[in-house]
Amino acid sequence: MSPLSSLVLAGLLLALAACATAPAPAPDLTPPPPRPYDAKTQLETGAPRPPRR
Repeated sequence: MSPLSSLVLAGLLLALAACATAPAPAPDLTPPPPRPYDAKTQLETGAPRPPRR
C-alpha cells in the first residue's frame, strides 16, 4: 500500500469516527400554540358560555 493511499484511508476513518460521535440534536420542548377559540373548541374544553344580553 502506498503512503498516499494509507493517508487517505486514515483520513476517511477519522472523518467517519467524528461523524459517529456527533451528539444528537436536542428535542424541541416548546409547547404548541393554543388553539383559537371557536364554538367547537369551547364545547370540547368546557369553557363557560358568554353572558346573555
